[in-house]
Formats: sequence, structure tokens, C-alpha cells
Amino acid sequence: MRLNSASLGSLPATVQRPRYDRRGLATGIVHLGLGAFHRAHQAVFTDDVLAREPGPWGIVGVSLRSPETRDALEPQDNLYTLAVKDGGGQRLRIIGSVIGGLVAPENPEAVLAAMSGASTRIVSLTVTEKGYCHDPATGALNPAHPDVMGDLANPGRPVSALGYIVEALLRRRAAKLPPFTVMSCDNLPHNGRMIAGLVAALADERERGFGKWVADHVCFPCTMVDRIVPATTPEDRAAVARELGVEDAWPVVAEPFRQWVIEDSFNAGRPAWESVGAEIVGDVAPYEMIKLRLLNGSHSTLAYLGYLAGFETIAETIAQPAFARHVRALMEEQTATLAVPTGFDIDDYKTQLLARFANPALKHRTWQIAMDGSQKLPPRLLASARSRLDMGLPVDRLAFGVAAWMRYVTGIDEKGQPIDVRDPLAGRLKTIADTAGPKAERLAPALLAVREVFGDDLPANPTFAAAVTAALAKIHDLGARAAVEALP
Repeated sequence: MRLNSASLGSLPATVQRPRYDRRGLATGIVHLGLGAFHRAHQAVFTDDVLAREPGPWGIVGVSLRSPETRDALEPQDNLYTLAVKDGGGQRLRIIGSVIGGLVAPENPEAVLAAMSGASTRIVSLTVTEKGYCHDPATGALNPAHPDVMGDLANPGRPVSALGYIVEALLRRRAAKLPPFTVMSCDNLPHNGRMIAGLVAALADERERGFGKWVADHVCFPCTMVDRIVPATTPEDRAAVARELGVEDAWPVVAEPFRQWVIEDSFNAGRPAWESVGAEIVGDVAPYEMIKLRLLNGSHSTLAYLGYLAGFETIAETIAQPAFARHVRALMEEQTATLAVPTGFDIDDYKTQLLARFANPALKHRTWQIAMDGSQKLPPRLLASARSRLDMGLPVDRLAFGVAAWMRYVTGIDEKGQPIDVRDPLAGRLKTIADTAGPKAERLAPALLAVREVFGDDLPANPTFAAAVTAALAKIHDLGARAAVEALP
């Protein structure tokens, strides 16, 4: 049997299921980037709200590339299982807030119709850093990005999330419908303000003056999201099926911890997420920086060093005392760059992070986290390096993470085997690395010259360049594991 509305009644009593009538849900949210993270985070908060007070907040999820998620969930009436895992086992829950799924390349008109529908009040996104078609070093729209060029050449068949948003806003304005709120839930600094600028820039490319209309009429709240959600494995599917007694084609796995901080800036209403644990604040920035730099910066550093050292998962990596010491020292470097909100226990937060990384039930692969490093390094490590350099402070631990990325993107591991580097700049980075050779004295400056990642300032800063080069030399000469163990 397959998980679906008809099979809900046959599930074990230990499995939590939707406590509201899904048949009456209207589409209130269209979510671009229907992946595991959204289904384990924002969709769960919304499911909690619907259980307390049913309302018009059904989610239609849009896959911008692959039909895989839609094909898995459609036969299940868009129901799926959330498996919350820790050392004590797994707890299962059926999520019902997603009521439909679309695949943008197959039917862009259906996506635009959903976004332009009168009941839609929020368009949210989890498209990862690379989905914003921007220059990571500056945050500005990249007009030469192939997706942006496609959006402008054929606006009725957008390619990017930005293209869909602009076209849908134009259609709503023409239909005299109020605009929806655009809510980014990706790990980008000031994500609301960033996407506001990107949408306005693309809007002006579409129609002169439309960017100002967007700025005047559309809300773009900043958000901070936090939950570790590893990729679902065949073993996860089998374990969920055994406990459910029915098959779920695409459950999601997550840690118990979850956090969502949201700027209260919505022009068309929103679910009462604060009633189920979300924090509604006036300024997300301090929370965002804490998470980006302490969690995400540590995660990326562990991913590159751990992969090079031969560890498959973050839990295996952090279990090594030298790696745990390094990450704690990295967090201390990062902390000096943070404005900690009053009452926030930063030391307890760091202790919690180490425990979360060590969760043995989460098989969070170093290779998965290592993806798209050219997009992730600027907000996670490089912004902190700039702050510390401005303060006249050393950047040794930050530089070590950057150096590990440089070693990783050469595409050859420490045993001479190829690395499957997944990154928008992968081909270019490989060419640079092959031309420069493995020696740090040539490789470091060659990669530092990639302006989209490092900008113009960091390569010209002798303190930063020297620290990265020295760290890369240690990783090259000793190997990642021995280099970490040799750190003071």
C-alpha cells in the first residue's frame, strides 16, 4: 500500500497525522523550490498552524528543475512523512500542508496561474544560493546569467525564480489584484533585502519603472531558518515504511531542533507562525548572522576538511577531537564579528551546535554540504574574514576553511581519486587548479583571483592571502586530517 489520504486511518497510533480537513484548504502559499528542507521546516510550521486554526494556507510546491518530487508526492495526495531522528530513534509524523505540486519546465503557465491566483498571498523560496542569479560577492543581479537572459527573451516561459516572480507580479497588477509577499528562506545575508533588489532590477529590465512599483508595493521580509535536513537515503525510506506499514516514496529526515525567525513585513497576511514557535521580530539580521557564521560556516568547513580526510558524514568528522577543537576555535573567531541580541546565550548556542553536528542518527554527508561552495563561502566565511581584518584581528581559522575549499575544488582527493565537485563554477575552478598546479604558492592566488567569490578586496589583502596560502600548504603537504591535528 502507498501512503495517501485513504491509508491514513491504517497507520499506527504512534504516527502523528494532520488534525484538520485538507479538502477545504485553499492555496495561500506558492513555494518555489520544493525540496527536502522546505518540507521539513516551513511546511511543518504551517502544518502546526493549520492544526490549531484551519485557514487558507495550503501550499502549492513548485519544482523549478526536476519532476522527481512531484512524481513521488502526487500519488500520495501530497502527503509525506517527517522522520525526526536522534540517538533515541525516530518519530514519525505525516505532513498535510502541501496540497499540490507543479514542475515549472513542464507547465510554466500553471505555475504562473497559481502565483497569480486571487487566494495566493505569499510566494516563498528555498532555491539555494545559486538560484538567485546574482553575483555572490556584490549581491547584484547578474544580467549575463543564462537564466536571466532566458527570462528576458521569453517572459511567458520564465526559467529562474526571479523570472516567475516578476511575471506573476505583472499579471497581478494587470488584473488589479494586490501583490503577494515574497519570502526568501535561503541562507543568504539580509535575504529579504537581497531578493527585493534582485526582483526590482529584473522588473526594470522587463518594464521601465516597474522596479519602483515593486519597491513601493511588495513586501520582502527577511528570515532565518535553521534545521539540519540530510538527503533522504534508501535506508531512510525502508525504515519509514517498516514503521508506517505503507510505502512513502519520499519521506524527509530531520533533527529535533528547528528555528524560524521572521521579520514581520507582509502585505497580504500570513499564517500565525508565532503561535507554533516561530519568532516574529523587527530585525532578523543578528539571528541571521549568528546562524550563517556559526552553524553554516562551521558546516562548510567540516564538509571540506571531513571529505578530504575520508569521512562520509559530519557526525563522523566532528567525532574526531581535533576537528571538534578546530570548529570550536572557528566559532570563537566568528563570534567576534557578531552583534549578539540581548538575552541570547551565545555560548549555549555553540555548545548546542556541536551536539547537533554529532547527532549519530543524521547521516548528513560531507559531499552534500560541500556543494555550491563558490556561492556559500562569501556569506559563511568571507564576510567574517572581512570584519576581522577591519578590526585588525587574525583570520587563521577562517582561512583554513577557505583553503580546504580550494583543495577540494581541484577535483582530486588525497588518494588521487576524482571528486564529484557540484558547483556553478566547477569547470572554471578545475581549469584554474589544473593550470596552477597543486602547490599552494600558485594555487591560492589563482583561486583568490576568482572575483565572483572573493571580490577585489580580499585578494589584495596581504594578511588574508598569506593566511590562506599557509593553510593550503599545510593541507597539501600533510593531508587534511594531519593538518587539522597539527593546529594549536
